Amino acid sequence: MTAVEERPKRRLTSGPGTLLVWFYGVMVVGALSRSAYQIATEFHRAPLAYSLSAVAGVVYAFITYTLVRGGETARRVAQVCCAAELAGVLIVGTWTVVDSSAFPDATVWSDYGMGYVFIPVLLPVSALYWLRKGAQGEAG
Repeated sequence: MTAVEERPKRRLTSGPGTLLVWFYGVMVVGALSRSAYQIATEFHRAPLAYSLSAVAGVVYAFITYTLVRGGETARRVAQVCCAAELAGVLIVGTWTVVDSSAFPDATVWSDYGMGYVFIPVLLPVSALYWLRKGAQGEAG
């Protein structure tokens, strides 16, 4: 294979990947619309919470994009983003459990995503598993 010839991009949206893209798409809409409304109407009430929800929405959008884009580079970037997302959920979730007064209003990641039926904590775990399994399948 010459430098000019590229391997075709490996699809990340086959099988369970399609479901991941769908869930991430729903989370993009939910997190960004909620945070946009809250930032526009009551930002003074809980600026950190609303800003974190906006950041979560941007992270979800980027992960959705990388999953749809496909290819090995996109898979690696998605893994890094999903790991960062999981770290954010665990940090913010723990912070809201330990010190509930730190957030006058909930974020997407508050209480490990309880307001979103725990999807925010389950989604990155599922995505990391899927992305890792796909990499192992390609290597083997």
